[in-house]
Amino acid sequence: TRTEQQTQFEMSDNSNTLTALNGAWTSLKQKWSESSAPEYLNTVSSSIPQETKDFVSGARQRYLNPKHIRSPKVYVGLGEERPFYLEKSPSLLGSRVKHNFQYFYLNYIIIAAILFVMTLMISPTAIIGVVLVVGAWMFTLKATQSGSVTVRGITIPQQPILAALAIATFFAMSYILSSIFWWTLFSSAFCAGGHAILRDATMHRDEEDKVDMTGDLGEDSAFLNTRPSDG
Repeated sequence: TRTEQQTQFEMSDNSNTLTALNGAWTSLKQKWSESSAPEYLNTVSSSIPQETKDFVSGARQRYLNPKHIRSPKVYVGLGEERPFYLEKSPSLLGSRVKHNFQYFYLNYIIIAAILFVMTLMISPTAIIGVVLVVGAWMFTLKATQSGSVTVRGITIPQQPILAALAIATFFAMSYILSSIFWWTLFSSAFCAGGHAILRDATMHRDEEDKVDMTGDLGEDSAFLNTRPSDG
């Protein structure tokens, strides 16, 4: 039918777009590795204090650890009696939201990234902008692959050219992706907020959330022998 043909055409068009972007990305990586840009980045990295590097590395290992990504089963509470319900007590609701954001934060980040990519793929203007930016990088890396470029008798080293292009890329991408960014921000915040409010995940805890009980536990321990009062 006409609808099926239109759907197949749209899928083919999206596939061609992905193939073109993948080819451009592969070519860009090759040009990047052949240029002096990696050496320049290593120079910049070596100038960063070791304390700063250790702090960033520790934060990455702590907060971006893949083991903190919760499985879909845990995320939606499969097999649990009441995985989702609205807590009426303000104090308990606040505690739930805080726990869920601490426990599922990587899942929320992944959902935001998925929404961003999906929105990007259905935005022709953004795709064209990204392709133009990638093309600018490919052209610049090719023109300066010898380490410099001569313009009207003036020789310009590659490093300041790449630095200027990086700044221009930042502002260009900020403009191109601004609408997508805000849409992703609000939609992912809505999804994460709704999940954090409704999901009862108090039974799920990380090791650092658990409380260790120390001391000797005998038959005469007070809390083991406590009986309810007759009154």
